[in-house]
Amino acid sequence: MAEVTLAIDGTTVTVPGGSTILDACRVLDNDQPTLCYLDNLTPVNVCRVCVVEVEGNRTLVPSCSRPVEEGMEVDTDSDRVRHSRKMVYEFLASSVDMGLVDEETVAWMDRYGCDPDRYGPPADPSDDRDRRKAGHHLVGLGTAAETVHQPVKVDNELYVRDYSRCILCYKCVEACGEDAQNTFAIAVAGRGFDARISTEFDTGLTDSACVFCGNCIGVCPTGALMFRSEYELRLAGMWEEDGQTVTRTICSYCGVGCNLDLHVQDNRIVKVTSPMDHSVTSGHLCIKGRFGYEYVQEVGDLAVTPIDEILRRARIDNRGRRRRPGPRA
Repeated sequence: MAEVTLAIDGTTVTVPGGSTILDACRVLDNDQPTLCYLDNLTPVNVCRVCVVEVEGNRTLVPSCSRPVEEGMEVDTDSDRVRHSRKMVYEFLASSVDMGLVDEETVAWMDRYGCDPDRYGPPADPSDDRDRRKAGHHLVGLGTAAETVHQPVKVDNELYVRDYSRCILCYKCVEACGEDAQNTFAIAVAGRGFDARISTEFDTGLTDSACVFCGNCIGVCPTGALMFRSEYELRLAGMWEEDGQTVTRTICSYCGVGCNLDLHVQDNRIVKVTSPMDHSVTSGHLCIKGRFGYEYVQEVGDLAVTPIDEILRRARIDNRGRRRRPGPRA
């Protein structure tokens, strides 16, 4: 495919035809903020934090999906771009718990001087979000910021769903769908502010089409979907991400050759991920690869660690409403 030459913030760059503006920005080491974009997923253009200004275009365009054009002139840091990104971040942070987003997102929010508190304190939480009728958004008094709060869903031993942290980036929907698993167990239900991630017909997760591969967890940018092990250790104040080691190995269950990244704390595997640049998995795994490591923890006569005790109690007590873990350390 023929190459395309364009200008980004006054700098000329040549990229292969079919590249996106984001691809061209990265060639210049001029990365842009993203929330709904991942290299191993189809762009869905919903978060709008990557928007840029293209000369001649009436509206801002999403850099993650807009193809480059010959002679295109792009401005990634105009007043219009900065204002739009700031507003998107503020709207999200005023209604969603962003306490577990990555450091890069926090840095972008600081760069744009985001102040979500200017919309007022969070409104009183509601426990009936799943039962609201589509499109019937409750109109508040204007003195507080409506939130997407709902109780944490703890209904299995593998992962939890805390939709108070969900920004509707659609990454989990894409990973569960054609981009990876082709299970289609989850989608977006409702409309407007009451839109939310849900199983088919809002059935319980254990009664849905979910095969518990955990690929949705691997792509979630906010901690709305979290390993049960991480969730329980955070609740106990024992999650020490900075003290964990990550060891790459190959899954032992079959001959496909999926690479695994074992996250180890205090000599215990606390979660398993997969590198997104691996040619076999592209970051995705099956239920065995992501969760089937308990046999490694069968330590026989060795001492039982506090981590073992926390996770054992979680397996025994899989009922009741749980409190939520604090911000990422």
